[in-house]
Amino acid sequence: MSAAEQNQKQLWGREGFRDDPYIEAESLDAAGDAPAVILPLAAWLGLDDDVRRTSNRRIGVAVAPGEDIDPLLEKLDTIPLIALQFPAFNDGRSYSKAELLKGRHGFSGELRAVGDVLIDQVVFMLRAGFDTLQVTNRIALERLKGRDLHDTPGYYQPGRGSAQAGSYSWRRMPVA
Repeated sequence: MSAAEQNQKQLWGREGFRDDPYIEAESLDAAGDAPAVILPLAAWLGLDDDVRRTSNRRIGVAVAPGEDIDPLLEKLDTIPLIALQFPAFNDGRSYSKAELLKGRHGFSGELRAVGDVLIDQVVFMLRAGFDTLQVTNRIALERLKGRDLHDTPGYYQPGRGSAQAGSYSWRRMPVA
């Protein structure tokens, strides 16, 4: 990926758009001296544990929809960022991975959705546990820039990002 392509990628979070401190690279050598890098899963798994633990840079991992997250589970406390790929808006496998990582396994690092995200999916991604979005869909980018994001006023199922007091999610909340 060229530097121009890297600069055109925009990172969105609840606070709006911000600069992305991470670069994507195929290996640590290809990343040069970048302080924060996202490696493909195979490259990340190929790193020695000591390299991941003692590196002076943040090393995140990109996971494609067809890749298994099980090898990451015992190392979640050492991963600052997991970027789950959405190559097409209708491929929902990364939603399941987000729920497993944040919900069942308690991943506390940044969870990022990357790819073809439609504006209608954003609130559901936030509920699934995504912290940031790297959106490629032009219309979604325009609507996010205009802060044109609408949430559903109530849900039948609990979630993280947009559940509101008084919604049905009280069924799973501990009684005070």
